[in-house]
Amino acid sequence: MGRLPEGFLWGGATAANQCEGAYDTDGRGLANVDLIPAGPDRRSVMEGTRRMLEFEEGYRYPAHEAIDMYHHFKEDIALFAEMGFKCYRLSIAWSRIYPNGYDEEPNEAGLRFYEELFDECRRFGIEPIVTIVHFDAPIACTKKFGSWKSREMIGYYLRYCETIFKRYRGKVRYWLTFNEINMILHLPFMAAGILFEEGEDIEQSKYRAAHHELVASALATKLAHEIDPENQVGCMLAAGQYYAYTCDPEDVFAAMQKDRSNYLFIDVQSRGRYPEYARKMFERKGYEIGITEEDEKILAEHTVDFISFSYYASRLTAANPEQYGETSGNVMKSLRNPHLEASEWGWQIDPLGLRITLNALYDRYQKPLFIVENGLGAADTPDENGYVDDQYRIEYLRAHVEALEQAVNEDGVPLLGYTPWGCIDLVSASTGEMRKRYGFIYVDKDDAGNGSLKRSKKASFTWYQKVIASNGEER
Repeated sequence: MGRLPEGFLWGGATAANQCEGAYDTDGRGLANVDLIPAGPDRRSVMEGTRRMLEFEEGYRYPAHEAIDMYHHFKEDIALFAEMGFKCYRLSIAWSRIYPNGYDEEPNEAGLRFYEELFDECRRFGIEPIVTIVHFDAPIACTKKFGSWKSREMIGYYLRYCETIFKRYRGKVRYWLTFNEINMILHLPFMAAGILFEEGEDIEQSKYRAAHHELVASALATKLAHEIDPENQVGCMLAAGQYYAYTCDPEDVFAAMQKDRSNYLFIDVQSRGRYPEYARKMFERKGYEIGITEEDEKILAEHTVDFISFSYYASRLTAANPEQYGETSGNVMKSLRNPHLEASEWGWQIDPLGLRITLNALYDRYQKPLFIVENGLGAADTPDENGYVDDQYRIEYLRAHVEALEQAVNEDGVPLLGYTPWGCIDLVSASTGEMRKRYGFIYVDKDDAGNGSLKRSKKASFTWYQKVIASNGEER
């Protein structure tokens, strides 16, 4: 007990738009995430209620430099290797490969950058886990045809997929088609580059855009398997089980409905068809999603190989939530759980919730699982050498590693790996801050964009190094 199975993939996770920077370097085109500012308007831009398709005076755009991993990736990967990483989850910026998204030919400089990055990972024995789209849509596609609201996007996405599957054959074996696909319902511009017109049925448009992503995901899975039978393709959701506030059946039913809204797209990607509750909901609301017979055949025949997910907190809901106190969360708000402590940003800390979520997902899908995001955002205070004694982060991660170990060894959940989020400090997706840090590695940069970008190890660096070396036994 305590150790994880041999071959368990320990590592860490980042996203291109939150760490690479170099937004206009070597032929890269603009993406939706480049146009999401820090500050009070960030949320409305992510939601698509505040249109921002050009850079505007008076705003700071943190993705432009981020932590400049574009020019520091060799240094960063060497630090990951020193920790003992078996894998590294990262994303490719679509607009680095196809600057407009719909270009006829790929950008060689972008292809070469990731090739060098993957080669560097392989040099240290680190398996790349690659997210094809992580909150990343070429802005030219939004302007030309509405991004994922248009079925045209499927063909351009598949061209991009074919290019990277062929170029990185043998270098990458694990692929995730879309990051947190359910986030399209909550932050549609950030998740998919989509905006809405006056009088448009916004909810119908979100589900239609998501359907286009689901068809694209299934066809990408087919393509990945054809190009390299060794490829493993996963879906990815923002997970966290919903609890009922009381044992009142109305609260229990409210929690079930919330879980279903989260699982809807994963049901399609894993089971190969829309669940009946979704079909009834579309029918009841009069939504025209544009599902064709050919779409249904594609979805049925090309399901994913594994389920990956992010987990930061469980969630709490009720039939009449307005009578209870609310707390912040990773976009999706939750009622305040009196049994849990919360982080500085209001995210409730629930390690047992990870075990519950792992069991719920495996019971539902019976496919291997992969925790590709988990971590504690905190305002770290470094000493004069950049060292952070982040015992609070160690305590958080230790409890979650214990929970996943119990899910594997006591409950029998097949788990491929664990990649804590922001293994190196990066820009927070939800707030645009640098102050909200997750990493084992401190990066000298502040919310105003000032700093040397110097990397330094935190206390958690050494702790995680020991966890990996002992395959989870030493915590």
